[in-house]
Amino acid sequence: MDARQEEKIALLKDILKDCVLCPRQCHIDRTRGEIGYCGLPAEIVMDCALAHHGEEPPLSGTKGAGTIFLSSCNLFCIYCQNYQISHCAEGKRLDPAQMADVMLNLQERQCHNIEPVTPTSQTPQMIEALILARQKGLKIPFVYNCGGYESPEIVRLLEGFVDIYLPDFKYGLEDDAMSFSCAPGYPRFALDSIKEMVRQVGDELVLENGVAQKGVIIRHLVLPERVENSLAVLNLIKKEISSSVFLSIMSQYTPTPKVRHHPILGRRITSREYRRVVDHALDLGFRNLFVQEVNDFDMTPDFDSDNPFSR
Repeated sequence: MDARQEEKIALLKDILKDCVLCPRQCHIDRTRGEIGYCGLPAEIVMDCALAHHGEEPPLSGTKGAGTIFLSSCNLFCIYCQNYQISHCAEGKRLDPAQMADVMLNLQERQCHNIEPVTPTSQTPQMIEALILARQKGLKIPFVYNCGGYESPEIVRLLEGFVDIYLPDFKYGLEDDAMSFSCAPGYPRFALDSIKEMVRQVGDELVLENGVAQKGVIIRHLVLPERVENSLAVLNLIKKEISSSVFLSIMSQYTPTPKVRHHPILGRRITSREYRRVVDHALDLGFRNLFVQEVNDFDMTPDFDSDNPFSR
């Protein structure tokens, strides 16, 4: 680890004493046990780590993405498919050295990458773990899989550590961000943070034998009756980021028990809704698209199971 990396790690760890890791800026001292919006302590809290074969093909490859499902989140979207773990701060508590061993184990299992899910509130600890794992022989890419509600200043500190950014861009409309995630300023924070990600690793996806090594994939989940929100997301990406960036337009929305009777979110999306979004992306000039079928297959994981994705 060079001097610049050491300085960044020190800055990130120091932020835990006055936490502004995400746009909510709770300003609490997590090193003294104070709890902010995410409910997380100063340690890493993990639910499970596994080879995940359901990610985009360049991430899953043939051996699976080395996915680390971290507990809690800074968004708490009311419809989250991972609600069993994202809506609570319980799980295995690990220090960075233990997390480094988790990463190395995933590499030993021949996973193509290390992909922590919702690392935003645990970024200092995860980057310290990454450095330790690299020192012990970790060679596969590091994927930062986040909800898009990021602080660009924090993302800037990740330069040189992250190989692949996998952000969601959930909302192009502020009203939807507030209604479904209580996330003020989401469109602007997502735009500015993804701009920084693209600045760091480019808007192309570098592949080796079909497996991603560097770049950005922006995910967007189409929600029922919210096509205008999806179109707004695409317009913002086209206008302010790039039409060359890789987009993953997801059709898999499934109502969780919490929103099963919600007047908007209580149903799956239709083929027509999804097609309108994909067609708009094509009309805007996006060509690097990952798309899905619209069907009735329930893709919601069950984190009470030993294999959450066995459905």
